[in-house]
Amino acid sequence: MHSELFHIGSLPIRAYGVALAISFLAGIIVAMYRARRFGISPNYVIDLSLVILIAAIIGSRFFYVVFHLEEFRDNYWDILNPFQSSGNIGIAGLSMMGGVVLVIISAILFIRWRKMPLWESLDTFAPSFLLGLAITRIGCLLNGCCFGEPTDWFWGIEFPRDCAAGWHYPGQHLHPAQLISSFAGFLMFGLLLWLERKASFRGFTFVMMVIFYAAFRFVIDFFRYYEPSMVFVSIGGADFSNNQALSVLMLVIFVSMYFILSKRKQKPNHAIPDNNIS
Repeated sequence: MHSELFHIGSLPIRAYGVALAISFLAGIIVAMYRARRFGISPNYVIDLSLVILIAAIIGSRFFYVVFHLEEFRDNYWDILNPFQSSGNIGIAGLSMMGGVVLVIISAILFIRWRKMPLWESLDTFAPSFLLGLAITRIGCLLNGCCFGEPTDWFWGIEFPRDCAAGWHYPGQHLHPAQLISSFAGFLMFGLLLWLERKASFRGFTFVMMVIFYAAFRFVIDFFRYYEPSMVFVSIGGADFSNNQALSVLMLVIFVSMYFILSKRKQKPNHAIPDNNIS
């Protein structure tokens, strides 16, 4: 693993941070490319991208902190301060599901505030999330976080002991949850773009993106390691995580939304005129 790629002076440049930055830039590029088709201003894409970035970080951090408060009992300022009391630089500890939820809420509120078309805006950005997931999880692999449970399967990975995965399971082979998530992200990204060609209503791409991610997240969490504080409920000896509980809720909401929107008679996105471009 290569959690630190290089140093600028005494400042370490971490693989996860680089992957996160690349995923964000790639997402913006994809959204900018798609914007004109949906009648969206490129300047508006940048504005909404900043809202998404801030909401993703705040939501991911909040969701992590809520279920790991014991880590901050000695210094609650570490929750927000990038200069940690341990001497490390950066904020370690993010939970993507919290970011996803806050991004959806924040994006909808921002779109309404700017009086921009809701479904066109959401459809513009939807594939970017799946591409970002694919790239970011590569950073998780290099960082040795978001790792899987021990396994005897052929694809098991042994992590070095200087990362979280190796510290929790020294000398053991673990499910490559990060690589599975990355592969799934690229696969869902391509599948979403392919299905979009046959979309019959506005909002199709966004709704399908959430359904794809929620369904995948529910499955992959059976292979991931979680602390006891992240277990939502145990049924028949199987632990279900808080992320899985959120995934089920998202599936119920967005599958219902799919059927509601599909019954409305409206033009698909490719028929939208470019009268909102400035």
